[in-house]
Amino acid sequence: MPQVEVIIILTLVGGVGALVGGVLLLLGKKISKGLVHLLVSFAAGALLGTAFFELLPEALEHAEEVANAGGGEINVFLWVLGGMLFFYLLDRGIHWFQYHQKVNKGKHTSVNIPLVILGDSVHNFIDGVVISITYIVNPAAGLITTFATVAHEIPQEIGDFAILLHEGMKRKKVLIINIFSALLSVAGGLLAFFIGERIEGIIPYSLSLTTGFFLYIALTNLLPEIHHEEKEGYAFWESLFLILGIVSIFLATSYIPHG
Repeated sequence: MPQVEVIIILTLVGGVGALVGGVLLLLGKKISKGLVHLLVSFAAGALLGTAFFELLPEALEHAEEVANAGGGEINVFLWVLGGMLFFYLLDRGIHWFQYHQKVNKGKHTSVNIPLVILGDSVHNFIDGVVISITYIVNPAAGLITTFATVAHEIPQEIGDFAILLHEGMKRKKVLIINIFSALLSVAGGLLAFFIGERIEGIIPYSLSLTTGFFLYIALTNLLPEIHHEEKEGYAFWESLFLILGIVSIFLATSYIPHG
């Protein structure tokens, strides 16, 4: 199958597949808070595992190839840190805008809907870029990244659906908006594919930035969310699912043939 078709399929899975939790919410299926926290724990582990077992080694390997070809040394760790800082600033910018809109308008409902949609759309686009870049470098890495993306997006999509429903948006409209938002992952994937195919030298940088993105999401968004659940007995299960997420990626990277 042509590479571009595989990227379309993977980004569709990464974007639309993550809507499963939100769709169940729309259908009236009760999704327990505990289950969401376990999904968040597993997703955090999957992202950490993908960053350390797949993306970072790939970035170092390609940086060495560039150096050996006379392209100069690339400080991969500097670019990983840069990726974390970039997504931190992006995150802070959205929160800053949300805060000032609340202050100026003096009410909550006027800002939640557009910001949730904007944030979700940007996130989906970036996810598509990440999946595409990793697949171009290594098909096995693309599969693993797609899996990790779905794992961390399902809990987020449940939350986004819940917010939009709470703000009074009709179920059908919520579903349509989120489907279009999810399809932006395909747009991001195709953009990265056509750029990446022509500029091989950007691969170490893009993988390093992607590593920073995964680390930022896991360490600042998902792990703090886990700590908010103080229900007795959940600490053990959350820790177990976090470890399971890491182990699943370790096994995948160890046994899936690399291209």
